[in-house]
Amino acid sequence: MPAIRENGYAQPVGEPVAGWAPRPYPPRTAMQGRFCRVEPIDPARHAEELFEAYHLAPDGRDWTYLPSEELPADLPWFRDQLMKYAASNDPLHFAVIDAGTGKAVGTCAYLRIAPDHGVIEIGHIAWSPLLQRRPASTEAMFLMMRRAFDELGYRRYEWKCDSLNAPSRRAAERYGFTFEGVFRQALVTKGRNRDTAWFSIIGCEWPEIRRAFEAWLAPENFGADGRQRRGLAEIRLAGHG
Repeated sequence: MPAIRENGYAQPVGEPVAGWAPRPYPPRTAMQGRFCRVEPIDPARHAEELFEAYHLAPDGRDWTYLPSEELPADLPWFRDQLMKYAASNDPLHFAVIDAGTGKAVGTCAYLRIAPDHGVIEIGHIAWSPLLQRRPASTEAMFLMMRRAFDELGYRRYEWKCDSLNAPSRRAAERYGFTFEGVFRQALVTKGRNRDTAWFSIIGCEWPEIRRAFEAWLAPENFGADGRQRRGLAEIRLAGHG
């Protein structure tokens, strides 16, 4: 561990980050995969498709931990909301487009973007039933990670959720995030307390996580029925892609 001298005393400090420079801000451009495309939110193109896709859900339980109280009941209101999303730089919102149908089936965003430190968070994830538990949902997360790490050179990628949101916590672990702890009484949301669970992937972990994603997404990992042959966590734990 390196140290510096302060008032005659050696003080421990973090390891130097050689050649560090602030990272670029994420661009508003599309990311293309095999199962989906992730593109900047466009209310004119995406509002009606997303509204219809979200309303395929049997109830509003998927919105319990989202900022909105329930499923959007009114298309004009929802279009206005997407206009606010499209105008925002942080969060920077994207729509997930199903490669087979060409329709928008979910949204996600980069947020708490800190180029000076190379830190970025993924959040505002709202998958419709057309995207949940589909290969495209995993690929969308991979495309967002790949841009942050490989294209832009960020060194820390964060995932945060309500500590009571068990599906979100399981998803973070499946994708390869490391649980870092719970920030108690972090927020008041919808008039209720929220303890926030923190997860992250850091740069030195990304190459192995990327190889696992690539192996999972490979055509040979899916049978004729479209089902996976090996799970993402299984591939990662095996130590090879």
